[in-house]
Amino acid sequence: YLIDIISDSIGHPADLSILDVGCGVGNYHPRVSSEFKKVYGVDISAESLAVAAKRNPNVHYSHYNGTSLPFPDQSIDVAFAVCVYHHIPVGLRPAITREVWRVLRPGGMFIIFEHNPANPLTMRVVNSCPFDADAVLLRPKETEKLMEDAGFSAIHSRHILSVPAAGRLLRNVDRIFARLPFGAQFYTAGRRQ
Repeated sequence: YLIDIISDSIGHPADLSILDVGCGVGNYHPRVSSEFKKVYGVDISAESLAVAAKRNPNVHYSHYNGTSLPFPDQSIDVAFAVCVYHHIPVGLRPAITREVWRVLRPGGMFIIFEHNPANPLTMRVVNSCPFDADAVLLRPKETEKLMEDAGFSAIHSRHILSVPAAGRLLRNVDRIFARLPFGAQFYTAGRRQ
C-alpha cells in the first residue's frame, strides 16, 4: 500500500527519499529500499536500530528521542509510520506530527498506518498482544486532526485489509471497501504544501 499511495500521489519512488518514523527492526526496509532513492529510519530503541542496521546495510538509521527528528528542515520527500502512533503517549503525538511536517519538503507526504479500533478482530488481536499493552488506538478522525493541526493539507483516510492485500489485484479489490470501517487497519495521508 505504501508504494501504491506514493506512486499514485507524488510520483515514481525511485526519485524520492523516505523516512520510517518508529522503524523498529526495519521489517519494511527490504521492500522499500529497492524502490526509493534513499531510505531513512528513526527509532527510540538503540537495540532495534542495531538489528535493523545489520539486516539492512543500505538504509540510514538514526536514534532519536521520540520528539526531535535528526534531519534538517524540508529534507525528506515522504515519511511514514506503521502502527507506531498507538504507542506514542497521547500528549506527545502533536509534537512528533509537527516534527514530521518540519522535515518534509513542500509537496511531501506523511502516511500514518494504524489498527482499526472499529474492527472487533483487530481489537481482539491488540488486546491479547503483550507488545500492545500500552496501546491507545486512534480513530481516523483523530489522526486527521493531528495532521490538520500540524499544518498538513489534502488529508484523507482509507480503511485497508478488508480482504488480504497480497498483490495488486487484491489491493484493488480491497480499495472497493476503503471508505467503510471494515478493514483491519486504516491509513491517513496528508501533504505539506
